[in-house]
Amino acid sequence: MSAMTERRILHAHWRLPGNDHANLYAQLLAVAEGITPRVQAIEPDAAHLDIKGALRYWQRSPEQVAALLRLRTMALHGVQTTCAIAPNRMLATMAAAATPPGMTTVLDASDVEQWLRSRPVAALYGVGPATAGKLHTYGLHTIGDIAETPMPTLVRLFGAAAGRALHAHAHGQDPRTVQTQPIVKSLAADRAFEHDVLDPAEHRRTLLELAEEVAGRLRDGQQAAGGLALSVRYADRSTRSRTLAEATAHTRPIITTAYELYDLLALQRARVRAISLRAHTTYDRRAKPPSNSLSTPATAAPWPSKRSPTEPAPATDPAPSDPPPSPPASTGPGRTPPIRSGSR
Repeated sequence: MSAMTERRILHAHWRLPGNDHANLYAQLLAVAEGITPRVQAIEPDAAHLDIKGALRYWQRSPEQVAALLRLRTMALHGVQTTCAIAPNRMLATMAAAATPPGMTTVLDASDVEQWLRSRPVAALYGVGPATAGKLHTYGLHTIGDIAETPMPTLVRLFGAAAGRALHAHAHGQDPRTVQTQPIVKSLAADRAFEHDVLDPAEHRRTLLELAEEVAGRLRDGQQAAGGLALSVRYADRSTRSRTLAEATAHTRPIITTAYELYDLLALQRARVRAISLRAHTTYDRRAKPPSNSLSTPATAAPWPSKRSPTEPAPATDPAPSDPPPSPPASTGPGRTPPIRSGSR
């Protein structure tokens, strides 16, 4: 496969500070969309970028596109980014897991087989502890061992779907594409009772409190709920969800829907231990992002303006239009190996 037709997927992993970082994550995705419009969120702290078109647009190497992303996330938000670039999503994810924090790894198609071969089976995408243990039982300790095992044997040992997936993954195959889609955010409020509660009136009073809390937080965040999910925990857990007729942050429609979901559970003197109400926020009521935002989502401007390669960039200007460092001069036959790591 030529360099022009080879897919290039960049897996970006961000080291997010603290616990409540949903807003920061959305801002980082917007920075990524300033590099390429083809970005898939991998919550809570990663994303896949299809940079095949971005390489042509920016006229930069994969390492330099990754450097541009790392520079912008650090300059704009003070967040360290680990990058890995590979021919498909699976390989990019695996390479990112093996990349030191704040570094970049580039895996070329010609080096996939060699790179995979010596890695342990637990590092293969889709292999959990149970599958890894079973593979070890049959003497398969590396990904190369799996690749050398005939597919009919893997199918006999693990079943049709799992056996075929193991065979394909061990050979570095992953047909999935980057799917651009909005983040489905949510927020929840819950109450755990000190003792089991049988009284339906107490359940409904708790629902009212939860609905008021959820609606207030939606309004504070200038958001609206597109759907609600109610979870009630007793001997086991029951959950009901419903899409709202229209997105809202008003308490009345939220509590009305919560009561309807509660009635659908048809609890018969159940000893309720906890109630949780979750709002799926899919609509931002703000008309536009803050004016000081330095990143523009791809839907507003699919491709950011590009500085001329001959135009010098200010040393202290962190704006997204800054180009990455100039590419190193070609070294001919003795070029840098395809798998490379660079520091921030």
